[in-house]
Amino acid sequence: MVINSGSINAKQRRQRALLELVTGTPIGSQEELVERLRVAGYEVTQATVSRDAAELGLVKVPRGDRHVYATPENAATGNLYDARLRRLLEDIPVRIARSGLSLVLLATPGTAGAIAQAIDQSSLQDQVGTLAGDNTLLVLFDGEAALERWLVRFHMYQPAGAAAPPTVRSFGHSEAPR
Repeated sequence: MVINSGSINAKQRRQRALLELVTGTPIGSQEELVERLRVAGYEVTQATVSRDAAELGLVKVPRGDRHVYATPENAATGNLYDARLRRLLEDIPVRIARSGLSLVLLATPGTAGAIAQAIDQSSLQDQVGTLAGDNTLLVLFDGEAALERWLVRFHMYQPAGAAAPPTVRSFGHSEAPR
C-alpha cells in the first residue's frame, strides 16, 4: 500500500499544516492558530490545536517584542545539526518504506551512514535509534504515536520545493523492502 498526501489521515494533514504555519509565520496564540487553520480549511477547536501543539512539541519562544510558537528545532536559533540534515536531504533523494514500527529509508549508495548520523544529532528525538548500511537506513520506534510524530516532523526537513512528502510503503508480514 502506498501512502501519499491524498491518503494521509486528517490528523496528519492538520498537523503538517500546523507545522507549516508556525514555521513560516510568527503566531503568538492558540486562538490565532485556530483561525489560520480554519482559513486553510481545517475545522478545529482550541482543544484540538492544544493537543496537536503538545504532540508536535511546539514551544513558545521570544521573537521580537512577543512570544510565538516554534518547533523544537527552530526554538534554538542556529541548530547546526538540523541544518546539516536539511542540506543532506536536499542533496540526497530519500524514499521511505514502513515495516511495523520501523521506517526503512532508501538513499543513494554510500549515504545512509551520513543520514543516520545527521538524524541522531538532530532535534528529531522520537526514534529509539537508527541503523545504517550502505544505502539503507532503519529508523526504529517504540510505538505508533512516536513513529507518526517523527514522520510528520521528518517531512519538514525535506526540500522546500517538494510538493508532496516522500512515498511511504507499508510491508506485510511476507513482504520485505527491496
